[in-house]
Amino acid sequence: MLKIIKYLFITFILSNSVVFSAFSQRQSKRVLSDKIYFGGNLGMQFGTITQIDLSPLVGYRITDNLSAGVGITYQYYRDSRWDFANLETNIYGWRVFGKYFFYEDLFAQVENEMLNLETKYFDVLNKYPNQNRFWLDSFMVGGGYRQRIGEKSSVSITALWNLNQTANTPYSNPIIRIGFNF
Repeated sequence: MLKIIKYLFITFILSNSVVFSAFSQRQSKRVLSDKIYFGGNLGMQFGTITQIDLSPLVGYRITDNLSAGVGITYQYYRDSRWDFANLETNIYGWRVFGKYFFYEDLFAQVENEMLNLETKYFDVLNKYPNQNRFWLDSFMVGGGYRQRIGEKSSVSITALWNLNQTANTPYSNPIIRIGFNF
C-alpha cells in the first residue's frame, strides 16, 4: 500500500511540474540558468568510525516556491570497534526529490532514495541471502530551513523521516542533513 501511495505521489509531483513550468514561463521569462541549481551534502567523520559522504544534486526551480531534482550518493564507511572484524564498505545510490517553500525560507520536502548496500553488513533481515549487494528503497518526508549566504547561494538544514524504514536501513529516523546550493 505504501508503494502505491509513494508512486502516485511522485507521479502527481512530476505531472504537475509540467503545468507549473508552463504557468511560470507565462509569468516571467527567466533564463534557464536562473532555474537550475547545484548543490549537495558533504560529510566527514574520522576515527574509530570513519565515514565520508559525497552527495551532489541538481535541481530545477519550477516556480519560485517549488523545485524538483535528482542526486547521487556515495558513502565510504569503516567501523573498527570490533576486535574480530572491521566493517568496511562502500554505499552508493541515487535520489529524486521535490521541495516546496511554504513560508520564506521554510520548506517541505519529499524524497525517494535508492541505496545499494553490501549484503553481509546490511541484510539484517536475511532477505537477500544469495546476493553480494542489494538495493534499498527509502521514501522520506520532512522539511527544513534555508539560510541565504549570497544572491544565488544558500546553506540548508533538513530533517527527513523514512516512512518505510526497516532493520536493513543504514541510518535511523530522523535523518539530518546540512547542504549547500548554488
